[in-house]
Amino acid sequence: MVTVRLFAAAAEAAGCEETSVPSGTTSQIGEQLIETGGDEFARVWRQCALMVEGRRVGPDEVIADGSMLDVLPPFAGG
Repeated sequence: MVTVRLFAAAAEAAGCEETSVPSGTTSQIGEQLIETGGDEFARVWRQCALMVEGRRVGPDEVIADGSMLDVLPPFAGG
């Protein structure tokens, strides 16, 4: 399983700050989260940066069991 931490608008749209999903690519994980989070979460997901252990990952990156995936929507401010 992969622990997914959701921040700001992503957490609000998903209705939780943390969840666990089976391992796979970030795209597959996103599909699982969108299935439960619905259209609003899908909109936010497309705008998010994805990080594993402080490293930005792309849509086809395989996320291994035991990893933590951070879902970071764009932040305002400076």
